[in-house]
Amino acid sequence: MILAQVVLNGFLVGAVYALFSSGLTLIWGMMNVVNFAHGDFVMIAMYVAFIAFTALHLGPEFFVPLAAMMLFLLGVVVYYGLVRHVMRGPILAQILGTFGLALVLRYATLWIFSANFLSLPENLLGEVQTVAGLRLEPSRVVAGIAALILTIGLHLLLTRTALGSRLLAVAEDRNAAMLVGIRPDPMQALAWGLGAACTGVAGALIALFFYITPTVGESLALIAFVVVCLGGFGSVPGALVAGLTIGIIESLTSFWIGPAFKDVVVFILFLAVLWFRPQGLLGKA
Repeated sequence: MILAQVVLNGFLVGAVYALFSSGLTLIWGMMNVVNFAHGDFVMIAMYVAFIAFTALHLGPEFFVPLAAMMLFLLGVVVYYGLVRHVMRGPILAQILGTFGLALVLRYATLWIFSANFLSLPENLLGEVQTVAGLRLEPSRVVAGIAALILTIGLHLLLTRTALGSRLLAVAEDRNAAMLVGIRPDPMQALAWGLGAACTGVAGALIALFFYITPTVGESLALIAFVVVCLGGFGSVPGALVAGLTIGIIESLTSFWIGPAFKDVVVFILFLAVLWFRPQGLLGKA
């Protein structure tokens, strides 16, 4: 029963990993641009949730959509204000551009809020329940289920709708998309908005059970890059599979070996998979 509890906890956290990593893989699939500020987008969303709860007295049913909308707008602004311009330059300009953005967001937040650790009440969504011998924390259960549904929804949006077809057309061939009347700039801005909105929802959900600090984006960004590389760049289903896998592996490692070694085990398995399959689990060769 203890093992089942450990696996369940890893699954729920892994679903949230998958959601914010899906935003990163969407941006990469659309433009071949790696967003080094992705983890800091999640951090901003966590602060949006905290401020909405403490200052505006809004519950999760309000601050999660609010974080999604604000991060969507941030993503669009970042695209038009920065990414669209650095895309015309060398790859180094793209790397330094988004890395510089990450530093600006991180240190601006540090200046405003200081380095103090913040958190939301643990019982914000109710008390811990025991079902069939499993200890269910409402915050983790809600976060995991919501993240899983939204990640699947993002995949369906891209593969089952006309809007998704236009996004994928621009990702496949920008010039050919222009020939059939699709304007690449709005589609790429939308991709950045959607990718950032994923971090907005994920960040607000993570804030329900995780500490909030200006540097939390560093560790979350590292997880996102591992998830995307392991699942396959540009593959939302790959991000889902990899996110759930990493969440469960982290949880099992913390239980069997110790929390200090969970990242070590994840990276060893990550390197092992890439050694035999460099394109990731569900990526294209």
